[in-house]
Amino acid sequence: MEPVNSQLFLIVGAALFSIGLAVVLLKRHAIMVLMGIELMLNAVNINLVAFSQYDPDRLQGQMLSLFVMVVAAAESAVALAIVLQVYRHFRTAQLDDLNELKQ
Repeated sequence: MEPVNSQLFLIVGAALFSIGLAVVLLKRHAIMVLMGIELMLNAVNINLVAFSQYDPDRLQGQMLSLFVMVVAAAESAVALAIVLQVYRHFRTAQLDDLNELKQ
C-alpha cells in the first residue's frame, strides 16, 4: 500500500474550509452558521495532520489537532446553549431577525 500524497489532504482541507466559509457568509440561520464554523475547524485539523507528516519525530500537529477538537466541542456546546436561550426569548433562530440584542 503506497502512502497518500499530502497534496490531496491539502486540497480536501481547502475545499472543506471554502465550503464552511461559504456557509458562514451565506446562511442566516444560527445552527447553519455553527455548522460552517465546525467545517472550517475540521479543515484546519486536516491541514495540521497533513503538515505534521513532515516532522515524524514530534507529534505537534496531531496534538494541536486534538486541542482544536476539544475547543470545537466546547465551542459547539456553549454556542448551542446560547442559541437555545435566544430561541426561547425571541422565538427565532434567524440571525437577521435578532436586532433587539442591543437593548
